[in-house]
Amino acid sequence: METRKLILLMVFSLSLVMLWDNYQVSVGKPPLFGLGTAQPVAQDKSSDQSKHAASDKPATDLPSAVSASEGNPAAQLKSVAAAPVDEKGQIIVAKTDVMQLDFSTLGAQIVGSELLKQPDSQDKSKPMQLFSNTASNTYLGQVGVVGVADAPNHRSLFQFEGGPTTLGPNQDSLDLKFKASSGGVNVEYTYTLYKDRYDIGFKATVTNTTQAVVDPSVYMQITRDGNPLPDASKFYHTFTGPAIYSPEGKYQKIKFSNIDDNSASFVKSAESGWVAMVQHYFVSAIIPEKGSRQNYTLLIKPNLYAVGMKSAIGAIQPGQSATYNATLYSGPQNQRALAKLSEGLDLVVDYGWLTVIAKPIHWLLDHIHGIVNNWGWSIIILTCLIKLLFFPLSATSYKSMAKMRQVGPRMQKLKEQYGDDKAGFQRAMMEMYKREKINPLGGCMPIVVQIPVFISLYWVLLASVEMRGAPWLGWVSDLAQPDPYYILPIIMAVTMFVQTRLNPTPPDPVQAKLMMVMPLVFSFMFLFFPSGLVLYWVVNNMLSITQQWVITRKLMKS
Repeated sequence: METRKLILLMVFSLSLVMLWDNYQVSVGKPPLFGLGTAQPVAQDKSSDQSKHAASDKPATDLPSAVSASEGNPAAQLKSVAAAPVDEKGQIIVAKTDVMQLDFSTLGAQIVGSELLKQPDSQDKSKPMQLFSNTASNTYLGQVGVVGVADAPNHRSLFQFEGGPTTLGPNQDSLDLKFKASSGGVNVEYTYTLYKDRYDIGFKATVTNTTQAVVDPSVYMQITRDGNPLPDASKFYHTFTGPAIYSPEGKYQKIKFSNIDDNSASFVKSAESGWVAMVQHYFVSAIIPEKGSRQNYTLLIKPNLYAVGMKSAIGAIQPGQSATYNATLYSGPQNQRALAKLSEGLDLVVDYGWLTVIAKPIHWLLDHIHGIVNNWGWSIIILTCLIKLLFFPLSATSYKSMAKMRQVGPRMQKLKEQYGDDKAGFQRAMMEMYKREKINPLGGCMPIVVQIPVFISLYWVLLASVEMRGAPWLGWVSDLAQPDPYYILPIIMAVTMFVQTRLNPTPPDPVQAKLMMVMPLVFSFMFLFFPSGLVLYWVVNNMLSITQQWVITRKLMKS
């Protein structure tokens, strides 16, 4: 019994520590213990006014004119002056059935995007926006050519070739072409948008107009500021920042703070893989064709970062051309769609060390939804199935706790009898356990075995974009948002209180009070958690109470 109480106390204490750490990070302070899941956000040391004044301009640093096989591009950057997009660039708006993209002729870069089927988390009447170029938010997709002096890059003025910019009802794809000439090369970019897809085809064609051989490289990068997401919670945190995948290093996340102090560690040279900018529920990724490339991260200026790659496209003879192909994805973290685009891209839905358990849980949840077509009921059914899977273990735990509850009064008498003689009390208690055939670890070990599974389910529900905007019933219209009327957190508090009453009362008054306070503390935390998570805990608690009550009644009658 003492072991069980110790485990519960440790879980409770660790939860409070992690909660405090995450709160510290969310308000811009360093974590006290470093146990929180939040990722530090780099803070600009300049004034807020200077931040906003600078963030309405595109990134101004370029990989230098060296081949893609030499050194690290991030160590070979040069700063150049750049004009704001709205001063020189014309905005070309392209639209499909799922997204609207804003291209600037300054650099042919993507400066805005709206996901038409994903509502904004704060204003449901507006679509979710990823790429942006405003005073408060910088998030850009950029491409350029280096290796040839004065070749067109993401601050060169391009010409839009014209043509339709809206995907027609009978069209499956839409091409947007941009051209620029300088430095003795002609550069043509073709962006291909597809029906009902968030991935964008990209093709760069470089033509040598000089009388000498040129050896250019193409770079692609995603640039964004380090500002926290507007809907970020103070009670739970998910990763926001760059990520790089390669066969050698697999999935590598990079904190903005590591870019600040130049301590970011990742695979610099690879033959395949991708780079991405990750945030809760969404990702923008660059997936080039296979071939040698250099990955890099870059601190462009305080609170403005880039992650990208540079690839050599080979020597080009006079009058000849070379092409470079890639895919840009910018949309929701749909694991099925991401896995089809590139190896490891679905890992941006990050479950950490519990991935091996969480992925099968997500697979099962997805298949249940395919049958019932409601994510709320899918959560309930999945919770019931997992509870059924662990029924024997739970039964063993509850039988042990029921027996402990039965001998509770006798244990209290022993405690009074032995007073301060703790050694004598322990001996008498163990003798009573042997007589009653009670295993003091019987209530703990089955619970410990189940913890990784239920933590995995927690992360699946927290990270799954499918929960975003998904209704359950009645008042719960979005399983990714907190319960607007706090009905589920209140029910959870009641179920936790009932569970506490069903468990044996700790002989220590302090521990007994702590167990009574736990439902209130956790319920307060869950006021701000997504309702899908709270629904899972409520259902799990109700099933646990039912099973524990039935087992306790049977033992009392026997």
